Amino acid sequence: MKRNLTYLVAVAAMLSVATGWSFFQEAATGISVTQSAKAFVATLSADQKATVVLPAGSPLRVDWHFIPKAQRKGLQIRDMNDAQRQAALALLRSVLSQTGYDKATTIMSLEGILRELEKGRSGGAIRDPQRYYFTLFGEPGEVGRWGLSIEGHHLSLNFAVESGTVIASTPTFFAANPHVVREGMPGNVPQGTRVLADEELLAFQLLESLDPEQRKAAILDAKAPRDIRAAGEPQPPAYAPDGLSLAGMKETQQTLLKKLIAVYAGNLPTDLALARLRAIDEAGYGKVYFAWAGADRPGVGHYYRIQGPTFLIEFVNTQPDSAGNPASHIHSVWRDPTGDFAIPAKRG
Repeated sequence: MKRNLTYLVAVAAMLSVATGWSFFQEAATGISVTQSAKAFVATLSADQKATVVLPAGSPLRVDWHFIPKAQRKGLQIRDMNDAQRQAALALLRSVLSQTGYDKATTIMSLEGILRELEKGRSGGAIRDPQRYYFTLFGEPGEVGRWGLSIEGHHLSLNFAVESGTVIASTPTFFAANPHVVREGMPGNVPQGTRVLADEELLAFQLLESLDPEQRKAAILDAKAPRDIRAAGEPQPPAYAPDGLSLAGMKETQQTLLKKLIAVYAGNLPTDLALARLRAIDEAGYGKVYFAWAGADRPGVGHYYRIQGPTFLIEFVNTQPDSAGNPASHIHSVWRDPTGDFAIPAKRG
């Protein structure tokens, strides 16, 4: 236990550097997001508020997805005035670390590249960096429960807040097309930008460190699935963990796996990130499994998942990007096997 506590302190220090939060700062995201949500609502007209603030029990709360849908719940950035956009982005910033916020806004910017690359394609999806929607479920306040959704193509962030405390933060979905901005691609995203680099490269590093027996346990299939499981469904897939357990890894490999998990947790503010890591530690890192499918090199379709009693991470890179480069289109998600949206999962 002392060793795990030392590890959590080390991760906290790492997250503090990455997110700009103080390790000693009290948990404050619930307060911050409540204040930011109230400030955002205050900028809205009556008609806009009716679109943004839905009943707490609305079925749209669990209607999440990351595909380029023609219709979504909530109010999109494009339909906001300047003050409303600033308030919306402040709300986005309140539920993410600086690292997570940079990822989210870059994902939005990638839509400009897709719009140019897909120009002239008939019947294509709408690509627009401002087609990201903000929705509240219930009035934000210091008492009672309310929810938040920030969503658009390749981004879905979902939170539940109760009495000033964030009680759920899943599904948390980030994706990228292209996964690397290459020379000659249009748009204003700098060449070489790689939104989800650590999520991919650390996993390859871990895979490469495995010996033949470990690889036999970790690699489930020579072919990667096309996408994450239960995409858009209200609850995560009900499957037991499989693959290679952390207990079956060498110490250096365990460190790599924990670092990879911390990359995902680090998209959130430090208090929420540490709560995720603490839950994993309390449930037991020995119950965490790493599984792989597909190619063992970049540029060819590959997939992995990391799963324990309190979390499920899935990552897939099988599709080409919109310029035709193979395996250059990432989907990644963090889900809660006990129940997303603070709704207990029903397991038969």
